[in-house]
Amino acid sequence: MLESICQLAREAGAAIMQVYDGEMPLAATQKSDDSPVTAADLAAHGIIMQGLTALTPDVPVLSEEDPQGWELRQKWSRYWLVDPLDGTKEFLKRNGEFTVNIALIEKGKAVMGVVYAPVLNIMYSAAEGKAWKEESGTRHQIQVRDARPPLVVVSRSHSDTDSELKEYLQQIGEHQTTAIGSSLKFCLVADGQAQLYPRFGPTNIWDTAAGHAVAVAAGAHVHDWQGKPLDYTPRESFLNPGFRVSIY
Repeated sequence: MLESICQLAREAGAAIMQVYDGEMPLAATQKSDDSPVTAADLAAHGIIMQGLTALTPDVPVLSEEDPQGWELRQKWSRYWLVDPLDGTKEFLKRNGEFTVNIALIEKGKAVMGVVYAPVLNIMYSAAEGKAWKEESGTRHQIQVRDARPPLVVVSRSHSDTDSELKEYLQQIGEHQTTAIGSSLKFCLVADGQAQLYPRFGPTNIWDTAAGHAVAVAAGAHVHDWQGKPLDYTPRESFLNPGFRVSIY
């Protein structure tokens, strides 16, 4: 199953790259929440929806680009959670830091996750408590790694205005920081490049689930600021609480 999901992410990534490379029109518009959406988001959404429906016809799919109403979702115990193009702002900035995110949720937990960065051609995946990174055709298992001073990864699009983040970073002692877009922040912690990803700004459940699965399978902890694991049990709101991804 995991390899099928990885292949689906690659196909969605290829469709995104057609728009990114100018082979297809961008057709960028604003959604009702003022977030951007492009032809690449919609093309990836269509490919993933078709693929998941064929693979697991009995498992519902929640995608950022077509979120079902609460009355349909409230009894789901197992479902796919998808962000066809995570990091649309990074896509529009053309910095390559965007991903395809596909996660399987069972009883509120992200038990399988795939994060594919098509520009970087890097695939992160996780299932059954193990996490992998595939780069240049080579796949190897990954796990968290301690480092002193720790490297703290922050959001490229939100860090400049996040006063809570600035205060938190002042409190944790000696550290280094790096900024990157999309769910790649989870993956940097997972493969040992970073040790901490604190998040105070808003995220939706489809932004985090796949990266969450990868990070936990690699040995990281993903908790809200009250110490509780992020929970994907269906609820009316798609918003996550603030959280931190940490090896400690």
